[in-house]
Amino acid sequence: MSGQRDYDIIIAGGGLAGMIVATSAAYYSRQSLKILVIDRNAFPQQGMKTISGWVCGDAVGKNTVDYMTERIHISWGKPEIEHPVKGVVAFSPDHETKVSFDGEGYILNRKMLPQRQLADCRKMGVEFKERVALRSLIVEDNTVIGVEGDDLDNKTVFKKTAKLVIDCAGVTSVLRTNLPIKSHIERRIDRDDLEATGRYIYNFEQDHEDLTFFDPDYCIIHLDQKLAPGGYGWVFPKGKNKVNIGLGVQQKAFDARNKEMGVHPNLHTLIDEYVKFNPVIKNPTLADGAMDDGNAWGTWQVSVRRQNDCMVANGYMLVGDSAWMPKPLDAGGIGPAIIAATIAGKDAVEAIQANDTSEKSLWKYNKHFINDYGYKTAGLEVFRRMLQGLTNDQINYGMKHFLSKMDIDKITKGEHPEFSTVDKLGMMIRGAMNKKLADDLRYCADINKKLTEHYYDYPETPGGFPDWSKRLHGMLQEAFAKYK
Repeated sequence: MSGQRDYDIIIAGGGLAGMIVATSAAYYSRQSLKILVIDRNAFPQQGMKTISGWVCGDAVGKNTVDYMTERIHISWGKPEIEHPVKGVVAFSPDHETKVSFDGEGYILNRKMLPQRQLADCRKMGVEFKERVALRSLIVEDNTVIGVEGDDLDNKTVFKKTAKLVIDCAGVTSVLRTNLPIKSHIERRIDRDDLEATGRYIYNFEQDHEDLTFFDPDYCIIHLDQKLAPGGYGWVFPKGKNKVNIGLGVQQKAFDARNKEMGVHPNLHTLIDEYVKFNPVIKNPTLADGAMDDGNAWGTWQVSVRRQNDCMVANGYMLVGDSAWMPKPLDAGGIGPAIIAATIAGKDAVEAIQANDTSEKSLWKYNKHFINDYGYKTAGLEVFRRMLQGLTNDQINYGMKHFLSKMDIDKITKGEHPEFSTVDKLGMMIRGAMNKKLADDLRYCADINKKLTEHYYDYPETPGGFPDWSKRLHGMLQEAFAKYK
């Protein structure tokens, strides 16, 4: 099957990441390439993540949207941007400590956004194929040369070839999981690196004002191991009387919490308890209408580890959730997906124009993403594991005493905090558990510096990857054992 291909680029998955890859590739190629986006859904449901809808926390920082706009001149407005916010506010379990992470952002309407993206792509000459369930990659000579699946409408086999396949098919992508060629790409994710999350989109009456439970200008995070074990609860405003409210849990922490408390809730009932616990939200009703119908409730699995250590193979690239890109600390996936998709489109075009889509030619995508974003994710993965093992008392104490203004600024930028306050407090730290917490924070800050340096030293070519990976896993295994 060598020689002529049906397309230059096939993008598997028409969600947020896949559509940005398409527009980026069309932009950088000046619309000279033949690009096909394939999605399982029909056009009215473009980019729908699960049968529950376009399930997401909906929040993204303005800085990452600006990153896309500055590079490929794609900008968003209403109705896909539903509500602006000024930042994020996190509350300790006892609600006595409030930490504000200022920075403009947006609450998106994930049902409307794909329609805007669809229109943008069509203007740029991108082709689409709806209602196809992809199940495998077509391979020749250890190179991906196309995709195969089922045309759900015509009940026929769908089969197309391309010079490059870009996988944007989500965290459980069967294309990545069953990648049939030799590659450094990790196929499967550890279950402990997934969090179960769920949310409602509600219209509601405001019982009274309490900015610790709802703020129309800020996204609220509630840290509480009893409320959201191993994760957090969120209250994200979509207007003065509309909210995206939900939580995420780590399954082992959830099971341990339930055993300790002698209760047996599932994620759905836990979220219902969280909504009832909120004193501001009165008479909530599921959002409906054109902007929300079919999207007011849902659950999904989110990766909370570093991105895949390698994201390319011969004729193949990973972008977004399929590359495990959501931030390890807060599971936010929109920002890193925007950055990666913008980069991937450019690097894909350059590889095709050079007539070389080999692993070696595509390798620079790994480097470019790491330099712009991915350098910090391994350290944040360690930080996340440490946080998941804390008690509410430790979280209360740590937020009150150990977070400096510099730490807050770093977290706002998505960086790892340094916890310099720990050393300044010294003997003033009270209690054995808090002294252990201080030691853990020191170690966490130290290992983050080493991991960041290691990522900036990511190999220039595939040949250097095995040694680099061995050193990485040595550092991570040591850290994970400490926080197990």
